[in-house]
Amino acid sequence: MDYSDLRRQAAYMKKSLFDQGYLDEQFYQLEDLQDDVSPNFVEEVVTLFFKDSSRLLSNIEQALEKNSPDFQKLDSLTHQFKGSTSSIGALKVKHECTLLREYCNKENLDGCFRTFQKVKREHAILRQKLEAYFQLLRQIGPAEGASRPVI
Repeated sequence: MDYSDLRRQAAYMKKSLFDQGYLDEQFYQLEDLQDDVSPNFVEEVVTLFFKDSSRLLSNIEQALEKNSPDFQKLDSLTHQFKGSTSSIGALKVKHECTLLREYCNKENLDGCFRTFQKVKREHAILRQKLEAYFQLLRQIGPAEGASRPVI
């Protein structure tokens, strides 16, 4: 595969992440911060997000599994996780966090469990898709991902 094919494939992959609702405008804003000094800025931020979010997901799961869950603590943990997802533009995960917080506020444990499973699933799908995207960008070289699609 030649260089221009890789570039087209990366552009298509990123566009599909937006078209499918996995990412929002915040991801473009992260790309705007990427430059020659830090050509892998977005990948580094996303890597840190996934490292931190794994810990947060574990904390949420532990809070859910208690005999008498503290819905206020659960809501606080979910709020923190939602903020992290917002910072990288993880739209689907953020949406599920909003729903989880609504169930926390209603103290609906069954709703919390069901929605938390969706949060974990969307998080895993996003991780897989972004790992593939960044792997492709590494094949292309630095600073190729920081361009908005021409519409």
